[in-house]
Amino acid sequence: MKIIKKIPIKKVVTDHSKEQLAEEYQIKIFKLEQECEQLKFEQKKMEQQTVGKKEDIAAKFSKRIASRQDHIKWYKYKLEQLQVLPLGSQVQEGEVEALIEIEEGMNWQEVMEEKSITIKDGIITKIT
Repeated sequence: MKIIKKIPIKKVVTDHSKEQLAEEYQIKIFKLEQECEQLKFEQKKMEQQTVGKKEDIAAKFSKRIASRQDHIKWYKYKLEQLQVLPLGSQVQEGEVEALIEIEEGMNWQEVMEEKSITIKDGIITKIT
């Protein structure tokens, strides 16, 4: 029988990966800031086109803008943390699902033992 198990992916922090992550975070911040500006523009446009219910429109748009601003704060925090992260440390990058073959008589603890994939500069360096 085969089962599906989630395997964490760990990324080793190097100068290159730090630069790459910083760039990725800055791009996400930039896109979110653009979305906020677009939402503000759409809000003003809708308020001018409709009579009444401006409070409802403002509430709807302010909620969407606040959500994006929270994401911006999160990415800025991640940028700050990235700067103090020492080289060689490992950060969790995500998860993948693996297909594991199990049979009767196998040790369940060994099957469920924590496994991981370690990546350094885009190259798999270790599978445990």
